[in-house]
Amino acid sequence: MPKEKTIKELEDLPGIGPTTAEKLRSLGYDNIEKIATAAPHELAEISGMKVDAAKQAVDAAKQATTLEYKTGSEISDKRKLLGKITTGSKNLDELLGGGVEANAITEAYGKFASGKTQLGFQLTVNAQKPVEHGGLGGTVMFVDTEGTFRPDRIEQIAKAEGADPKAVLDNVFVVRATTTDQQILSIERADKLVKDSNVKLIVVDSLMSLFRSEFLGRGALGERQQKLNSHIHKLQKLADNHDLAVYITNQVMDNPGILFGDPTTPVGGNIVAHAATTRLYMRKSKEEKRIVRLVDSPNMPEGEAVIKITPDGIKD
Repeated sequence: MPKEKTIKELEDLPGIGPTTAEKLRSLGYDNIEKIATAAPHELAEISGMKVDAAKQAVDAAKQATTLEYKTGSEISDKRKLLGKITTGSKNLDELLGGGVEANAITEAYGKFASGKTQLGFQLTVNAQKPVEHGGLGGTVMFVDTEGTFRPDRIEQIAKAEGADPKAVLDNVFVVRATTTDQQILSIERADKLVKDSNVKLIVVDSLMSLFRSEFLGRGALGERQQKLNSHIHKLQKLADNHDLAVYITNQVMDNPGILFGDPTTPVGGNIVAHAATTRLYMRKSKEEKRIVRLVDSPNMPEGEAVIKITPDGIKD
Protein backbone atom coordinates (compact mmCIF):
# COMPACT_ATOMS: atom_id res chain seq x y z
CA MET A 1 0.00 0.00 0.00
CA PRO A 2 1.55 3.35 -1.03
CA LYS A 3 2.54 5.67 1.75
CA GLU A 4 0.34 8.78 2.05
CA LYS A 5 2.06 11.93 0.84
CA THR A 6 2.90 14.51 3.52
CA ILE A 7 1.62 17.95 2.60
CA LYS A 8 3.97 20.73 3.65
CA GLU A 9 4.37 22.98 0.60
CA LEU A 10 1.89 24.27 -2.01
CA GLU A 11 3.42 21.92 -4.61
CA ASP A 12 2.38 18.94 -2.44
CA LEU A 13 -1.31 19.78 -2.97
CA PRO A 14 -3.22 17.99 -5.78
CA GLY A 15 -3.58 20.08 -8.95
CA ILE A 16 -0.88 22.60 -7.97
CA GLY A 17 2.34 22.42 -9.97
CA PRO A 18 5.46 24.61 -9.60
CA THR A 19 4.12 27.34 -11.96
CA THR A 20 0.73 27.59 -10.21
CA ALA A 21 2.41 27.50 -6.80
CA GLU A 22 4.67 30.40 -7.81
CA LYS A 23 1.67 32.39 -9.07
CA LEU A 24 -0.24 31.76 -5.84
CA ARG A 25 2.75 32.82 -3.72
CA SER A 26 3.05 36.08 -5.67
CA LEU A 27 -0.63 36.74 -4.85
CA GLY A 28 -0.08 36.19 -1.13
CA TYR A 29 -1.20 32.52 -0.88
CA ASP A 30 2.18 31.42 0.41
CA ASN A 31 1.26 28.64 2.84
CA ILE A 32 -1.11 25.68 3.28
CA GLU A 33 -3.29 27.53 5.83
CA LYS A 34 -4.11 30.29 3.34
CA ILE A 35 -5.17 27.71 0.73
CA ALA A 36 -7.29 25.91 3.36
CA THR A 37 -9.26 29.10 4.09
CA ALA A 38 -9.65 30.17 0.44
CA ALA A 39 -12.89 29.83 -1.54
CA PRO A 40 -12.37 27.31 -4.41
CA HIS A 41 -14.00 29.61 -7.02
CA GLU A 42 -11.80 32.51 -5.96
CA LEU A 43 -8.68 30.30 -6.04
CA ALA A 44 -9.59 29.03 -9.52
CA GLU A 45 -10.17 32.55 -10.80
CA ILE A 46 -6.85 34.01 -9.67
CA SER A 47 -4.67 30.96 -10.45
CA GLY A 48 -6.18 29.79 -13.72
CA MET A 49 -6.96 26.34 -12.22
CA LYS A 50 -10.21 24.49 -12.94
CA VAL A 51 -12.78 24.85 -10.13
CA ASP A 52 -12.76 21.09 -9.42
CA ALA A 53 -8.96 21.09 -9.11
CA ALA A 54 -9.11 24.15 -6.82
CA LYS A 55 -11.73 22.39 -4.65
CA GLN A 56 -9.46 19.31 -4.35
CA ALA A 57 -6.50 21.52 -3.38
CA VAL A 58 -8.58 23.37 -0.75
CA ASP A 59 -9.94 20.09 0.70
CA ALA A 60 -6.42 18.57 0.87
CA ALA A 61 -5.09 21.76 2.52
CA LYS A 62 -7.89 21.62 5.11
CA GLN A 63 -7.02 18.01 6.00
CA ALA A 64 -3.32 18.89 6.27
CA THR A 65 -3.96 21.89 8.52
CA THR A 66 -4.13 21.45 12.26
CA LEU A 67 -6.31 23.70 14.39
CA GLU A 68 -4.71 25.36 17.36
CA TYR A 69 -6.81 26.08 20.45
CA LYS A 70 -5.72 28.77 22.90
CA THR A 71 -6.94 29.59 26.39
CA GLY A 72 -8.47 32.95 27.24
CA SER A 73 -5.36 33.75 29.30
CA GLU A 74 -3.05 33.11 26.32
CA ILE A 75 -5.14 35.43 24.14
CA SER A 76 -5.13 38.03 26.93
CA ASP A 77 -1.31 37.87 27.09
CA LYS A 78 -1.07 38.25 23.29
CA ARG A 79 -3.44 41.22 23.32
CA LYS A 80 -1.25 42.99 25.89
CA LEU A 81 1.61 42.84 23.36
CA LEU A 82 -0.48 44.30 20.50
CA GLY A 83 0.85 47.57 19.18
CA LYS A 84 -1.16 50.79 19.02
CA ILE A 85 -0.66 53.96 17.00
CA THR A 86 -1.12 57.25 18.79
CA THR A 87 -3.58 59.65 17.10
CA GLY A 88 -1.74 62.73 18.33
CA SER A 89 -4.57 63.47 20.78
CA LYS A 90 -4.45 62.13 24.35
CA ASN A 91 -8.25 62.41 24.60
CA LEU A 92 -8.79 60.36 21.45
CA ASP A 93 -6.11 57.81 22.44
CA GLU A 94 -7.90 57.39 25.78
CA LEU A 95 -11.25 56.91 24.02
CA LEU A 96 -9.68 54.17 21.86
CA GLY A 97 -7.94 52.46 24.78
CA GLY A 98 -4.46 53.64 23.82
CA GLY A 99 -4.67 54.45 20.11
CA VAL A 100 -5.47 52.75 16.80
CA GLU A 101 -4.93 49.04 17.33
CA ALA A 102 -2.90 46.56 15.27
CA ASN A 103 -4.61 43.31 14.11
CA ALA A 104 -7.83 45.29 13.67
CA ILE A 105 -9.79 47.50 11.26
CA THR A 106 -10.60 51.01 12.51
CA GLU A 107 -13.24 52.86 10.49
CA ALA A 108 -13.87 56.61 10.60
CA TYR A 109 -17.03 57.90 8.94
CA GLY A 110 -18.43 61.40 8.64
CA LYS A 111 -19.42 64.18 6.27
CA PHE A 112 -17.03 66.13 4.04
CA ALA A 113 -14.29 68.00 5.99
CA SER A 114 -15.00 66.12 9.23
CA GLY A 115 -11.30 65.20 9.60
CA LYS A 116 -11.25 61.54 8.42
CA THR A 117 -8.43 62.03 5.90
CA GLN A 118 -6.49 64.27 8.31
CA LEU A 119 -6.55 61.49 10.91
CA GLY A 120 -5.28 59.14 8.17
CA PHE A 121 -2.35 61.49 7.48
CA GLN A 122 -1.52 61.77 11.18
CA LEU A 123 -1.54 57.95 11.56
CA THR A 124 0.64 57.66 8.43
CA VAL A 125 3.32 59.73 10.19
CA ASN A 126 2.83 58.26 13.67
CA ALA A 127 2.86 54.59 12.56
CA GLN A 128 6.52 55.07 11.57
CA LYS A 129 7.57 56.09 15.09
CA PRO A 130 9.22 53.51 17.33
CA VAL A 131 6.86 51.46 19.53
CA GLU A 132 8.00 53.29 22.69
CA HIS A 133 6.90 56.61 21.12
CA GLY A 134 3.40 55.49 20.13
CA GLY A 135 4.14 53.99 16.73
CA LEU A 136 4.56 50.53 15.21
CA GLY A 137 8.06 51.11 13.81
CA GLY A 138 7.09 50.27 10.24
CA THR A 139 6.11 51.65 6.85
CA VAL A 140 2.66 52.58 5.49
CA MET A 141 0.58 51.54 2.48
CA PHE A 142 -1.91 54.24 1.44
CA VAL A 143 -4.72 53.28 -0.98
CA ASP A 144 -6.06 56.55 -2.40
CA THR A 145 -9.43 56.20 -4.16
CA GLU A 146 -10.43 59.88 -4.22
CA GLY A 147 -7.19 61.69 -5.09
CA THR A 148 -6.86 62.94 -1.51
CA PHE A 149 -3.24 61.98 -0.78
CA ARG A 150 -1.18 65.13 -0.15
CA PRO A 151 2.61 64.70 0.30
CA ASP A 152 2.97 68.31 1.47
CA ARG A 153 0.53 67.66 4.34
CA ILE A 154 2.50 64.57 5.40
CA GLU A 155 5.70 66.67 5.34
CA GLN A 156 4.05 69.37 7.47
CA ILE A 157 2.92 66.85 10.13
CA ALA A 158 6.29 65.04 10.03
CA LYS A 159 8.17 68.32 10.68
CA ALA A 160 5.87 69.08 13.63
CA GLU A 161 6.61 65.59 15.03
CA GLY A 162 10.35 66.20 14.73
CA ALA A 163 10.81 63.61 11.96
CA ASP A 164 12.67 63.90 8.66
CA PRO A 165 9.89 64.70 6.10
CA LYS A 166 11.70 62.99 3.20
CA ALA A 167 12.35 59.83 5.21
CA VAL A 168 8.68 59.74 6.26
CA LEU A 169 7.47 60.10 2.63
CA ASP A 170 9.96 57.44 1.47
CA ASN A 171 8.23 55.04 3.86
CA VAL A 172 4.75 55.59 2.37
CA PHE A 173 3.70 53.37 -0.56
CA VAL A 174 0.78 55.05 -2.36
CA VAL A 175 -1.63 53.26 -4.70
CA ARG A 176 -3.95 55.55 -6.68
CA ALA A 177 -6.98 53.35 -7.45
CA THR A 178 -9.54 54.63 -9.96
CA THR A 179 -11.70 51.48 -10.21
CA THR A 180 -12.93 48.94 -7.65
CA ASP A 181 -10.88 46.27 -9.46
CA GLN A 182 -7.67 48.28 -8.89
CA GLN A 183 -8.67 48.88 -5.26
CA ILE A 184 -9.31 45.17 -4.67
CA LEU A 185 -6.14 44.13 -6.52
CA SER A 186 -3.97 46.51 -4.49
CA ILE A 187 -4.95 44.60 -1.33
CA GLU A 188 -4.89 41.13 -2.92
CA ARG A 189 -1.29 41.70 -4.03
CA ALA A 190 -0.13 43.49 -0.89
CA ASP A 191 1.32 40.45 0.92
CA LYS A 192 4.78 40.70 -0.66
CA LEU A 193 5.05 44.47 -0.11
CA VAL A 194 3.84 44.11 3.49
CA LYS A 195 6.43 41.41 4.21
CA ASP A 196 9.39 42.89 2.30
CA SER A 197 8.88 46.51 3.44
CA ASN A 198 7.61 45.92 6.99
CA VAL A 199 4.24 47.65 6.38
CA LYS A 200 2.54 48.23 9.74
CA LEU A 201 -0.40 50.41 8.66
CA ILE A 202 -2.74 50.22 5.67
CA VAL A 203 -4.89 53.30 5.02
CA VAL A 204 -7.83 53.08 2.58
CA ASP A 205 -9.23 56.57 1.85
CA SER A 206 -12.04 56.02 1.12
CA LEU A 207 -13.35 52.47 1.24
CA MET A 208 -16.75 53.02 -0.42
CA SER A 209 -16.25 55.88 -2.92
CA LEU A 210 -15.56 53.70 -5.99
CA PHE A 211 -18.05 50.99 -4.97
CA ARG A 212 -20.80 53.63 -4.76
CA SER A 213 -20.02 55.12 -8.17
CA GLU A 214 -19.63 51.79 -10.02
CA PHE A 215 -22.52 49.78 -8.57
CA LEU A 216 -25.61 51.89 -9.12
CA GLY A 217 -29.19 50.86 -8.34
CA ARG A 218 -30.71 48.04 -6.32
CA GLY A 219 -29.95 45.47 -9.03
CA ALA A 220 -26.20 45.89 -8.52
CA LEU A 221 -26.35 45.82 -4.71
CA GLY A 222 -25.86 42.05 -4.35
CA GLU A 223 -22.71 41.99 -6.49
CA ARG A 224 -21.37 45.14 -4.79
CA GLN A 225 -21.78 43.71 -1.28
CA GLN A 226 -20.21 40.40 -2.32
CA LYS A 227 -17.09 42.14 -3.71
CA LEU A 228 -16.96 44.47 -0.72
CA ASN A 229 -17.21 41.56 1.74
CA SER A 230 -14.28 39.76 0.10
CA HIS A 231 -12.23 43.01 -0.01
CA ILE A 232 -12.71 43.76 3.70
CA HIS A 233 -11.91 40.17 4.69
CA LYS A 234 -8.62 40.42 2.77
CA LEU A 235 -7.79 43.57 4.76
CA GLN A 236 -8.54 41.74 8.03
CA LYS A 237 -6.44 38.77 6.90
CA LEU A 238 -3.47 41.08 6.25
CA ALA A 239 -3.97 42.65 9.69
CA ASP A 240 -4.01 39.21 11.36
CA ASN A 241 -1.14 37.67 9.41
CA HIS A 242 1.24 40.62 9.77
CA ASP A 243 0.20 42.30 13.06
CA LEU A 244 -0.58 45.53 11.24
CA ALA A 245 -3.27 48.19 11.71
CA VAL A 246 -5.91 49.01 9.08
CA TYR A 247 -7.54 52.45 8.99
CA ILE A 248 -10.43 53.00 6.56
CA THR A 249 -12.46 56.14 5.94
CA ASN A 250 -16.10 55.89 4.94
CA GLN A 251 -18.69 58.16 3.40
CA VAL A 252 -22.13 58.84 4.84
CA MET A 253 -25.72 59.35 3.73
CA ASP A 254 -28.82 60.74 5.43
CA ASN A 255 -31.21 57.98 6.48
CA PRO A 256 -34.78 59.25 5.88
CA GLY A 257 -36.08 56.60 8.30
CA ILE A 258 -34.52 58.40 11.27
CA LEU A 259 -37.02 61.06 12.32
CA PHE A 260 -35.36 62.18 15.56
CA GLY A 261 -31.68 62.77 16.22
CA ASP A 262 -28.82 62.66 13.72
CA PRO A 263 -29.84 60.93 10.44
CA THR A 264 -26.18 60.53 9.31
CA THR A 265 -25.51 56.86 8.49
CA PRO A 266 -22.29 55.26 7.18
CA VAL A 267 -22.59 53.60 3.75
CA GLY A 268 -21.70 49.96 3.09
CA GLY A 269 -24.47 48.42 5.22
CA ASN A 270 -24.01 45.50 7.60
CA ILE A 271 -20.93 44.17 5.82
CA VAL A 272 -18.82 47.20 6.79
CA ALA A 273 -20.53 47.47 10.20
CA HIS A 274 -19.63 43.89 11.14
CA ALA A 275 -16.14 43.95 9.60
CA ALA A 276 -14.87 47.09 11.33
CA THR A 277 -13.47 46.30 14.78
CA THR A 278 -13.76 49.93 15.91
CA ARG A 279 -16.09 52.57 14.41
CA LEU A 280 -15.61 56.31 14.82
CA TYR A 281 -18.12 58.97 13.80
CA MET A 282 -16.42 62.31 13.13
CA ARG A 283 -18.22 65.62 12.82
CA LYS A 284 -17.21 69.24 12.35
CA SER A 285 -17.56 71.71 15.19
CA LYS A 286 -16.42 75.35 15.46
CA GLU A 287 -13.27 76.34 13.53
CA GLU A 288 -10.51 73.70 14.03
CA LYS A 289 -12.53 71.56 16.45
CA ARG A 290 -13.88 68.11 15.55
CA ILE A 291 -16.01 65.82 17.70
CA VAL A 292 -15.10 62.13 17.49
CA ARG A 293 -17.65 59.63 18.80
CA LEU A 294 -16.71 56.02 19.50
CA VAL A 295 -19.76 54.21 18.10
CA ASP A 296 -18.60 50.60 18.31
CA SER A 297 -15.69 48.83 20.00
CA PRO A 298 -15.34 45.29 21.39
CA ASN A 299 -13.53 46.46 24.54
CA MET A 300 -14.16 50.19 25.08
CA PRO A 301 -17.38 51.98 26.15
CA GLU A 302 -19.09 54.49 23.85
CA GLY A 303 -17.93 58.06 24.35
CA GLU A 304 -16.75 61.26 22.72
CA ALA A 305 -13.48 63.17 22.39
CA VAL A 306 -12.91 66.71 21.13
CA ILE A 307 -9.85 67.13 18.92
CA LYS A 308 -8.32 70.01 16.97
CA ILE A 309 -7.04 69.82 13.40
CA THR A 310 -4.13 72.24 13.30
CA PRO A 311 -1.41 72.94 10.68
CA ASP A 312 0.83 70.70 12.83
CA GLY A 313 -1.66 67.81 12.76
CA ILE A 314 -4.14 66.44 15.26
CA LYS A 315 -4.00 67.82 18.78
CA ASP A 316 -6.21 68.01 21.89
